[in-house]
Amino acid sequence: MNNEENNCLAHRQHVKYFMRFLNVLPASLSSHDTTRVTIAYFSVAGLDVLGSITSMTIDMQSRIIEWIYRLQVEPNKETGDMTACGFQGSSTINMPFDSEKSQYRCGHLAMTYTGLCVLLTLGDDLSRVNRRALVEGVKALQREEGNFSATLSGCESDMRFVYCAACISYILNDWSGFDVKRATDYIIDSIGYDYGIAQCPELESHGGTTFCALATLSLTNQLDKLTIEQIEGLKRWLLFRQIDGFQGRPNKPVDTCYSFWVGASLKILDALHLSNFESNKSYVYETQDCVVGGFSKWPDTCTDPMHTYLGLAGLSLIGESGLLEIIPTLNITKKAHDHMKYLHRMWETES
Repeated sequence: MNNEENNCLAHRQHVKYFMRFLNVLPASLSSHDTTRVTIAYFSVAGLDVLGSITSMTIDMQSRIIEWIYRLQVEPNKETGDMTACGFQGSSTINMPFDSEKSQYRCGHLAMTYTGLCVLLTLGDDLSRVNRRALVEGVKALQREEGNFSATLSGCESDMRFVYCAACISYILNDWSGFDVKRATDYIIDSIGYDYGIAQCPELESHGGTTFCALATLSLTNQLDKLTIEQIEGLKRWLLFRQIDGFQGRPNKPVDTCYSFWVGASLKILDALHLSNFESNKSYVYETQDCVVGGFSKWPDTCTDPMHTYLGLAGLSLIGESGLLEIIPTLNITKKAHDHMKYLHRMWETES
């Protein structure tokens, strides 16, 4: 679409777009059935950044909250073991503990993080979250080298899940299940020769994992562990990811989602103002569908809820009108973040 005809936010269409994903999972996303919580997160958080949570009825918000809680894995009733605790991605694998496949009934760090974000965004008080069990679930997934596995049932272990574990610990205001020093060492070991940060040590630097690493360092108050040379090198590497929008790696195409991943990384380093806001904004709007709503990763391709939310989040970071402020480290709105801080104060009073 000609950008001159697509240079403002199709707010109403995006609200309808997210509402559709909260009501039905389209066939195109059937392969994501086991990770429905992430789709709910992109949709609910998307409505929030649009300032349109009230587009959902109170009944619908309550049903989403109840659904999230049904996905919480509680401690084993017989042994009291908490290592499998957390939130699952959907009811597809929500079988009872006495099932032959009960080993698959365990929390997943990304689903736990996004599930908690949905609850916060909808104003839930987290009173039914078994906070101690979730912290034990996080602790069970940290590996000797400092990174985290996603789940006890077997999965990758890399920077993405270091970030998810840090977010869970921050939201629950409990770091007893997160070894900060080991995680910080892992992050520093993953800094490349070009100063970008990779999934694991010795791999290629990537915009998404650079965000995960920097957000974790910020959440754990460890940014001062980076040297001035590393910080300046990171700023340079991130700024060089801008073509018009942002790319995730050198010699790769520009992609809408990196307007958030790279933009938020620069924001954390207090360097986003050094990027070209207008070029970034122009690219993101090229990927907007003004008819049915949504953003895609590239112009003239299919939209999806992830790129739609991250496109909006990236626009929020550069101050686009009509959008609520995003807290870059947790990737939720300031409104949801303020609610979380209120809960922290309540918990401290109770203790």
